[in-house]
Amino acid sequence: MDKIFIFDTTLRDGEQSPGASMSIEQKVEVAKLLTAIGVDVIEAGFPISSPKQFEGVRRVAETVRRSTIAGLARTLEKDIDRCYEALAPAPKKRIHTFIATSDIHLTYKLKKSKKEVLKLAVDAVRYARSLTNEVEFSAEDATRSDREYLKEIYTAVIEAGATILNVPDTVGYTVPEEYAALIRYLKKEVPGIDKTVISVHCHNDLGLATANTLEALKAGARQAEVSVNGIGERAGNASFEEVVMSLKTRADCFNFKTRIKTEQIYHLSKTIVSYTGMSVQPNKAIVGENAFAHEAGIHQDGIIKHKMTYEIMTPQSIGRRQSTLVLGRHSGKHGLKERLKELGYVVSSKDLDKVFTKFTEIADKKKEVFNEDLIALIEEELSILPETFTLDYFSVITGNNVIPTATVRLKSGNAVIQEAATGDGPVDAVYRAIEKITDTPVKLSSYSINAVTRGKDAMGGVTITVEKDNRIFRGYGVATDVIEASVHALINAINRIYYNGG
Repeated sequence: MDKIFIFDTTLRDGEQSPGASMSIEQKVEVAKLLTAIGVDVIEAGFPISSPKQFEGVRRVAETVRRSTIAGLARTLEKDIDRCYEALAPAPKKRIHTFIATSDIHLTYKLKKSKKEVLKLAVDAVRYARSLTNEVEFSAEDATRSDREYLKEIYTAVIEAGATILNVPDTVGYTVPEEYAALIRYLKKEVPGIDKTVISVHCHNDLGLATANTLEALKAGARQAEVSVNGIGERAGNASFEEVVMSLKTRADCFNFKTRIKTEQIYHLSKTIVSYTGMSVQPNKAIVGENAFAHEAGIHQDGIIKHKMTYEIMTPQSIGRRQSTLVLGRHSGKHGLKERLKELGYVVSSKDLDKVFTKFTEIADKKKEVFNEDLIALIEEELSILPETFTLDYFSVITGNNVIPTATVRLKSGNAVIQEAATGDGPVDAVYRAIEKITDTPVKLSSYSINAVTRGKDAMGGVTITVEKDNRIFRGYGVATDVIEASVHALINAINRIYYNGG
């Protein structure tokens, strides 16, 4: 399998998205995550563009040891000097210099001839190579450039010392077949190109960035320039997670390998959302909230029987915990039964029919039926939970200078069992005592208190969810004392565990 180098430009092109700028500290943290996940090259910024950009690149260069750190520079000596200065602390560094080559850019933006641009490119690459061993050259807007001119300029920069040739689809104009043909043309026609790495940098203006990147890799490119969540100029860049998971999921098609630890993808994606404030749409491939969610009854039935019926990768493969069965008007009995089972309710076919009828009435009124809705529904419709344990007595000693200590006595059939325990607080203490009595250690996943009546003597309702053997159980308790309500909630949850086989 051929190695594909992953060049991440989240900190450079990604940060150029309107409103996506990060603090220097955040850039350093993202760089740490990128190197930990296995990114080969981190493009940390455009050092000459501002003092903050320079400092951000320099801090990343000082911090990251395993990945190559790249900085962007125009084909100007002052840019290259500033770039090299920022990259100096990095053990592995790369100067990435670029200039536009399309007729429209030469005429209207640069106002220079092809000959002038060629000289600028060669001089820049030669100068950059005198400073560092890795020099990447990008012909900006390559996909709208004259092929013969691309051949000429790439040939010249190779002779000047370029080690990586980037063929960017700067404005997202090309289509997969056309882009692949361009890569094949350059591989065939440019002398010495076999001694370099061909890189591709695709924008998503037509929604083809990932497809174009993959086709270019199949045609002979070996470096993919991507950004996390696909952020970047205008419609963004080729998505890091889409390219990487396409190569992994369809290894039979691509026969390529990367160094990426895909189980860290979801955490990386969430971090970028947090730092930039740019959310991903729910239906975003790989990392969108709906990527592993299923509502349609037929799909839920398939997923319950075998995950691969409607999922081509596991949520765990990108660091997500599990798939989600979303209950709504399109859901069927299989999905409802599975969710009730997750909540600790095992119902007969007859009872399921009864609950499903009520469920469909609720689903027609709401976009999504939540766990709390189901719990209220089933406890209203059915009384199916035997009480293995009931509370007989409890007391708690607590205070600001006292270790919280609880004594709890439960009844189970004809037996009365008492235990004492200490904890971080009164609720923790009583919960530890109950776990001792029932011999049922659980992990508390959520805990919430709500007033269910008004006034000073209001009843408090405590709702908890606990984990036991990778299953979720819910408990609910009501009392005027919140600690007592908490006790009833845990006993309720443990009774569900026992009811479902412990």
